[in-house]
Amino acid sequence: MASPDEHAGRRRDRPSTGEPPRSGSSGRKKKRRWPRRIGIALAVVLLLVTGLVIYTDTSLQRTPALADYPGRVADTPGTNWLLVGSDSRQGLDPARREELSAGDAGGRRTDTMMLVHIPAGGGQPSLISLPRDSWVPIPGHGSNKLNAAFSFGGPRLLARTVETVTGVHLDHYAEIGLGGFAGLVDAVSGVEMCLDEPLRDPKAGLNLSAGCQQLDGAQALGFVRTRAFAEGDLQRIENQRKFLGALVDKASSPATLLNPFRLFPLITAAGETFLVDSSDHVWNLAWLAMAMGDISGKQGVTTTVPIARFITVDGQSAIKWNTDQALRMFEAIAQDEPIPPEVLPD
Repeated sequence: MASPDEHAGRRRDRPSTGEPPRSGSSGRKKKRRWPRRIGIALAVVLLLVTGLVIYTDTSLQRTPALADYPGRVADTPGTNWLLVGSDSRQGLDPARREELSAGDAGGRRTDTMMLVHIPAGGGQPSLISLPRDSWVPIPGHGSNKLNAAFSFGGPRLLARTVETVTGVHLDHYAEIGLGGFAGLVDAVSGVEMCLDEPLRDPKAGLNLSAGCQQLDGAQALGFVRTRAFAEGDLQRIENQRKFLGALVDKASSPATLLNPFRLFPLITAAGETFLVDSSDHVWNLAWLAMAMGDISGKQGVTTTVPIARFITVDGQSAIKWNTDQALRMFEAIAQDEPIPPEVLPD
């Protein structure tokens, strides 16, 4: 017969049926809720991102810039973009035009044209500046400055002219106006530029000191537009490439991508800013941005079409390409090959 002490020991060894087990069960339920909550949060984020992409894509302005025409250059390997900066003042009220020193000229002209090539199998992307004063044949209009093609026939004639003189098939087109450019800069809270000497140009509303400084949208617009240099358009092209690289670096930095108060305004500003070809979408612009990031990060080539000399035609100054070197440069692009180093300007 068991003693009273043994009976008491057995009672102490029996599992309790009080509150602790119920409390443990509740803890397990709470743990099981976390995966569900995380899944819901991820689904909400995915919906927001998808909605933002759709909104941005539908906000893009489109034009049939790359419509087919008789004798068009056949498709070439890789991906080729024509990037255009126009002086369009569309959407700018008088106060904003004054702030940007944009004047009140009507219509659209272009001061900036760049050809971007992205290789098909990876490799270094290339950005080639096409000076606006380049003297070239324009289909149906004889020979004239390259930017005259834009004045004569808008994006479609400009794209056709570029394809004709380079032999490179264009796959995508993107154009940005004055207000849109300034808006992109302001969306990333400005871009830092370092100047070796002061830069002043009343026509561009520009008054910058030497040294490093943060440029807002209006100042940045003046910086990329001014021609107040001895070399005029060529120095402006250099400044445009320099600033574009800094803008891409700022836009693709963690400080922008991880900050929704910068990222969302940047994405929405891009959607409302760009005029693209009818077949282009926001994801095409995203691939372009990645390539531009490589270029600005010194993993690509930035250059200007080889130039032979300055010429004067009917009293206007123009630029004559070095035909042999330019042909070799564009043949390499058309064949999706690296640009020969010997044709790159010093």
